[in-house]
Amino acid sequence: MSEPSYIDRPNRPLYAYAMFYLAFLYIPILFLPLFSFNDSTYIAFPLKGFTFEWYEQMFSDAPMGAALVNSLKVGAVASVFATLLGVFAAKAVTRYHIPGKRPIVFVIMLPLVVPGILLGVALLILMKQIGVQLSLITVTIGHILICVPFAMATLIPRFEGFDKSMEEASADLGANAISTFWRVTLPMVLPGIIASMLLCFTISFDEFIIAFMLNGSEKTLPIHIFSQLRFPARLPPVLALGSAIIAISFVVVFFSQWLRRYGVDDKPSLGI
Repeated sequence: MSEPSYIDRPNRPLYAYAMFYLAFLYIPILFLPLFSFNDSTYIAFPLKGFTFEWYEQMFSDAPMGAALVNSLKVGAVASVFATLLGVFAAKAVTRYHIPGKRPIVFVIMLPLVVPGILLGVALLILMKQIGVQLSLITVTIGHILICVPFAMATLIPRFEGFDKSMEEASADLGANAISTFWRVTLPMVLPGIIASMLLCFTISFDEFIIAFMLNGSEKTLPIHIFSQLRFPARLPPVLALGSAIIAISFVVVFFSQWLRRYGVDDKPSLGI
């Protein structure tokens, strides 16, 4: 019987590090739903009791509701436009020979590694210089900028994951490029498009730094939550809202990742 190869052996130090990292990252988040049911305005142990009062206050808070609606609007528009741009970019990268493809992809992906505070300051200076009034529109523009890389990274595997001969067969049968994309390409990459929209919506909905820099008189939900942290009495409804957002975000991201991988072979390709 042959000895197991080095690659097959479990890397216990790496596994332990991964578990420690996940615990360090997510255990503090679990305190949000715990304290959201605590019958006290103070965030401290021991817990005073169990209550749904903070969830009732969350639903009756008019400013919080208005901020939620603003975030839903911004997230919906940003996810649609970012996914649309991501579709064109992913198709161009995977289907055509473009001179300087790698530098172009690098520039598109740059918002993933540039600190959000720098992007926010740069966009704020740009908006001021060209005389654009800060509003939810400027927040949406900033969110589209940071969501396009996620959309592109989600859609590239979809364009590479289906048989390209289907497009060639459509062209051989006399269909033009638009008809081929609409009848062949789009249905096959549709799960990736839906996944991209869900992921971009989640990113936009939760984003704070760029929204803080570019918002006008109308607040998005993260900015409203941040403004409530100065008042201890208003903190428990914020915890209740945070718990609801965590639960919904987990479901949306999990579903989007399942859609992204649906029907795609696992292969380490980036289309470049």
